[in-house]
Parts: sequence; structure tokens; C-alpha cells
Amino acid sequence: MFCIGEVSDEKRRLVEETKKALEAGLAAVKPWGLLGDVGAAVHEYAHAQGFSVVREFGGHGIGLEFHEDPFVSHVSDPGTGMVLAPGCCFTIEPMINMGSHDIDMTDPNGWTVRTADRKPSAQWEVQLVVTETGYELLSW
Repeated sequence: MFCIGEVSDEKRRLVEETKKALEAGLAAVKPWGLLGDVGAAVHEYAHAQGFSVVREFGGHGIGLEFHEDPFVSHVSDPGTGMVLAPGCCFTIEPMINMGSHDIDMTDPNGWTVRTADRKPSAQWEVQLVVTETGYELLSW
């Protein structure tokens, strides 16, 4: 996530707080922990900053294919989800919005995603692997 050109303080804050929300999710990654704890941490942090979290998109597993199960929700309930066994590889990539969490995908190209209220959104992404002692970042 990069800010290009003149960016308002409000938008710069959104970008910075989105990164911190991702870092809150990373802090919840524990070997033998639960995936729901990761999403709950992201959501709790973003909500506490006055932002919303997109529900339809999330992180994903990485394995033989680039996008695999599990779906990594960023609005999940703590104490839920699959066990984070060492060797599990996935992404955390929250989309955090200034306004509502609702999105609009009606663009004819079938790919463009906008916030329904047209307010700004930011996204950061990391790929990690769960280790015996925590996690290792594979990409940032």
C-alpha cells in the first residue's frame, strides 16, 4: 500500500491504521492457535479506530495453488476456525474502509471493487508460514 502524491491526513491515517490492523492479526498467529483469532484481532483493531472491514474478501491459503483454502476472514469470531498447525501457509490481507463495510462489484469488467458508499479503502497484505514458535513472514 502506497500513498502517491498529495494525500490528506485522513487518508494517510487510514493507510497507517490498516497496516496496524494487519499487525494485530499477525500478533494473533500462534502455533496450535485458531484462525478465527487472527480475523477477530484485525476487526477489533480496525473497529476501535473507527473503521470497517470488508467481509467478502480476505486472505487465503497458499499451497500447490496460489489461492487455496482456508478463507482467512478478517471479521471472524475469536476461538473459532481451523487450527494453525506449524507449516500452515496463508495470507492476511484486510481491506479497511473509512465508511461502511459494504462493497459494490457492479462494474461491467467483473473485477473492479468499490466501497458502496464510495469512501476510501486501504489494504495491506502479508504471506506467512506458521512455525513451531510463531510465524515467519514470507512476503510483505
